[in-house]
Amino acid sequence: MENFGILSLVPPLIAIVLALVTKEVISSLILGILSGLLIYTRGNPISAMTEMFEIITGKLGDNAYMVIFLSLLGALVCVVTMSGGSRSYGDWASKKIKNRTGAMLATSGLGVLIFIDDYFNCLTVGTVMRPITDKHLISRAKLAYIIDATAAPICAIAPVSSFAAYAISVLADTGATQNGMATFLQSIPFNMYAILTVIMLVVLAVTKLDFGPMAKFEDEALEGKVIPGADRGGKSGDELSQVEASDRGTIWDLLLPIASLIVFTVTAMLITGGLGSTVDGQKVGLLEAFANTDSNRSLTYGAFGALLVALVLYIPRRLMTFSKFFEGVTTGIKSMISAITIMVLAWTIGSVCSDYLMTGKYVGELVRSSHFPLQIFPAVIFAVAGLLAFATGTSWGTFAMLIPISVEISRHSAPQLIPIIFAAILAGAVYGDHCSPISDTTILSSAGAGCNHIDHVSSQLPYATVAAGCCFVGYLVAGFTTSALLSLAVSIGLLVLCLVLLHRRYEHRIHPAAHN
Repeated sequence: MENFGILSLVPPLIAIVLALVTKEVISSLILGILSGLLIYTRGNPISAMTEMFEIITGKLGDNAYMVIFLSLLGALVCVVTMSGGSRSYGDWASKKIKNRTGAMLATSGLGVLIFIDDYFNCLTVGTVMRPITDKHLISRAKLAYIIDATAAPICAIAPVSSFAAYAISVLADTGATQNGMATFLQSIPFNMYAILTVIMLVVLAVTKLDFGPMAKFEDEALEGKVIPGADRGGKSGDELSQVEASDRGTIWDLLLPIASLIVFTVTAMLITGGLGSTVDGQKVGLLEAFANTDSNRSLTYGAFGALLVALVLYIPRRLMTFSKFFEGVTTGIKSMISAITIMVLAWTIGSVCSDYLMTGKYVGELVRSSHFPLQIFPAVIFAVAGLLAFATGTSWGTFAMLIPISVEISRHSAPQLIPIIFAAILAGAVYGDHCSPISDTTILSSAGAGCNHIDHVSSQLPYATVAAGCCFVGYLVAGFTTSALLSLAVSIGLLVLCLVLLHRRYEHRIHPAAHN
């Protein structure tokens, strides 16, 4: 495969810069894709366009289950809304959750509990908590940040998750460790970005501190300049905002379908992972089943099962007619078209970078050819993973690109650093994925919150970068000391100091309503 060198960085840079400048994601992604393929085809526009559609159709085929899952989940959200279940849950929760702090902590807590899959997390938390955060005048941008901050970061430190299973499988392929799960468990205390992100969520909820673009969105919500539930970030939910909700729905009309979604998805994960089957003379256990599961297929089965539960729950009680139910299904699918389009284009530009221009290989070779003390390698690889994931929009792709190279370097030179370097790659990839406008979880967080995508990206970037900066210092400490306790103490202490300084700078703008 030809090495395109620094030109391999052009497509993600074009897509990201255009998206941030124009605030229009789809056209930015298309131009980024075409620029990469023009480089690959040596400036042949016909070949570039032909190749683009070949990649798109291939990605649709490879990820058909994810597209179907998103469509079914949009349908489920719509019919649940039509049943009046979301309204009833909001009425019930409003009696239990008395203020903004409670609403933000409850949203964060739900995100932490749904650790099995980051896609599942993004859309489920948004569906359940949106009415409550709207009621307490929390902007959709803040809701999207909370969802995003409890999706991939939590999955990255949860041993039983599709996210962890993939990372462990990539590590195992290197042959650098006999037990990938054991190495993953050792890496958890060193996954400082995930830990600091959770701490930051709690601090932000309790102190009412907001800074950067998020401060503006929160002020607009608190001052009533933005209609709660239809703020600057309401575009992705326009179809659902027109849905008429039944006045006879109960809280169970929301909880039962959501619970069914969880139960069916977990069950499907265990089945597709081969739980109880015999492989090489040994029965597949719980952890092995999660490691081998087909998460996209399982999510699709879970969403379809939950939709059937909703059908059985709503139609006999006449919350809606049979025809109205399927009108809701159609409306729900339409509400996800924008998110699906962006996601397919994100997959496409990722393929252009990794399969055609070899962006990851180019960055990896730069890292490998650099001569610097291995003690600073964890911090450097954290930064490289963050930049690569930001540019390509994929944490999983970053794992595949950097884990083999980095582990091979440390395997022969400093084997004691393997868990730390593994954690640094996971943390950096999650940070880059968390911030990238072309990341699938960023897109899904926007969709789950009903938030304008660019508003979500621009408002969460300062928050994520503060945590990442503290992590970088923590990885410098980890490289020299190999102490998880000392590294965490330094990074957490630095985070607290940064938040205190930011609080002093922005305390003048805190709206009185924020203390209610």
